[in-house]
Amino acid sequence: MRILVTAPYNEQGRTVLEENFGEVIYKTWKDQGRSFNEDELIALLDEHNADALITEHDHVTEKVIDTHPDLKFIGVCRGTPSNVAVETAEKHNIPVFHTPARNAQAVAEMFVANVINILRMTIPSWEWLTGENWEAGAHTSYLQFKGNELAGKTVGMVGFGAVGKRIAEMLRYFPCNIQFYDPFVETSDPIYRKTTIEDIFESSDIVSIHLPVNSHTVGMINTNLISRMKADAIFVNTARASVVNRDALLDAIQNNKIRGAVLDVFDHEPPDEKDYMLIHSPNVLATPHTAGATHEVEDHHVKILNAKLLSWLKESKVSYQKLNNQI
Repeated sequence: MRILVTAPYNEQGRTVLEENFGEVIYKTWKDQGRSFNEDELIALLDEHNADALITEHDHVTEKVIDTHPDLKFIGVCRGTPSNVAVETAEKHNIPVFHTPARNAQAVAEMFVANVINILRMTIPSWEWLTGENWEAGAHTSYLQFKGNELAGKTVGMVGFGAVGKRIAEMLRYFPCNIQFYDPFVETSDPIYRKTTIEDIFESSDIVSIHLPVNSHTVGMINTNLISRMKADAIFVNTARASVVNRDALLDAIQNNKIRGAVLDVFDHEPPDEKDYMLIHSPNVLATPHTAGATHEVEDHHVKILNAKLLSWLKESKVSYQKLNNQI
């Protein structure tokens, strides 16, 4: 088997692939500074006569898959295979593997850091200090920038998958009260309270969004929900912007209906004018979709994907042996 790997993949991970599958052609998208478009990807697959593909951000479109219908598998080094025409792959019986939770630790750490920054007013106090506003004998900073502790706060998770659970694991030791809304998740841990989405918005000091994008979640966080938030509550979105009604959030921010927001995702990337209205708001701490961007994430996705591929290979061999025995 010849595997074209365009995702960042460490040497140890590539060695595991070579030992178990065959030749690895390593052409990471990072070398050119952007993802491969469909025509470039087709050319690479053709040039190297690849039997399988491991990708990260490249455009694995219907055209790519239809021109290579005999791919043995497609591996996607992302939390969801959103850059792959999964239905087309299914039509050709090509298994698609992805790496949920690869960035759970990174996002969780960013959540804790930025929520604390909001609570402790770190950025405005830094701006005040670097602006040389400290006068002799004055207690201005002590009074003006006295913030709040994260300990004791009630944190509500909308969606309680890998990232939400990792954040909860950290917050329980501050300690914080953790509650969540997720119709697909049950928990036997009494520390985590399952409740309604309305209750999440009404009773949480911090509301954190952890939803995937699908037909049910787009625009799900609407005016009705945001208007239920407490006046001193913080809204956090490190998931996807399209699940939140941007106008409803902007109204809450601009009119001080909530304390503030931590945002890592936006309706348009790069941002449009309305996105920048959110970004420039003094009670918003915004980052450019980097919550999951750490060097360690690349090692995590290698470990997760290799484990899935080795399991699939083992099951394939067992199935092949069973078929031969029946014949």
